[in-house]
Amino acid sequence: MADFNTIRIEREGRRATVIVSRPDKLNALNDETIGELRAAFEALAGDDDVRGLVITGEGEKAFVAGADIGELAKMGSIDGIDVSRKGQETFRLLEHMGKPVVAAVNGYALGGGLELALACHLRVASEKARFGLPEVKLGIIPGYGGTVRLPRIVGRGRALELILTGEMVGAERAYEMGLVNKVVPPEETRSAAEALLDTILKNGPIALRFALEAVDRSLETGVEEGLGLEAHLFGLLASTDDMREGMNAFLEKREADFRGE
Repeated sequence: MADFNTIRIEREGRRATVIVSRPDKLNALNDETIGELRAAFEALAGDDDVRGLVITGEGEKAFVAGADIGELAKMGSIDGIDVSRKGQETFRLLEHMGKPVVAAVNGYALGGGLELALACHLRVASEKARFGLPEVKLGIIPGYGGTVRLPRIVGRGRALELILTGEMVGAERAYEMGLVNKVVPPEETRSAAEALLDTILKNGPIALRFALEAVDRSLETGVEEGLGLEAHLFGLLASTDDMREGMNAFLEKREADFRGE
């Protein structure tokens, strides 16, 4: 994998951790960072040795404290569309890679940072984390998928409260809203996210990929279409070695050895 200037990738076993590393800028997302994230996600999506990801930010202050305002201030209308689409496509790639992704939100997750966390499948937050979509305070709206994903996660009313006020909420309020799955002490944020991912990765990788697809697609279709897809994926899993291994392991009272086949 190529060297990066604004992100780092660490690997342990079947898990990869992607770290946004611009601590002097509170890990703000500039054009270079978005491009490097996309390259990293593309590489990790195609790496069969990686079965899941943790996403976090460098340092103790910020997960990602938004986009680079200095760059955004120079946008024209066409530039704005291009900037938005580039971020959207990068985060959609993360969301659609077929591998579970857990955000370890270690500090401020604002604007594009919250949108990155929303594109992850699960979110573990530090007690000191702060969440918000302050774009309206700058005369713009969320452009990396925030207006789409946030209502699906917390509901329309709560999403509009955050989007229209531009105000921040703390970790406990975010948990109450359903925005995060778990709140932990600051020093445990990354390890808790890794532990959650490791628990998930004990399960069948094909089953995990199909579960992600079924949930994602069902949110975009009607009930009947969603049920049809679920049945189809259920049937495909019945043809896998992993299914036979999982069921035999259960009957034999042992831990399954899933191989993704």
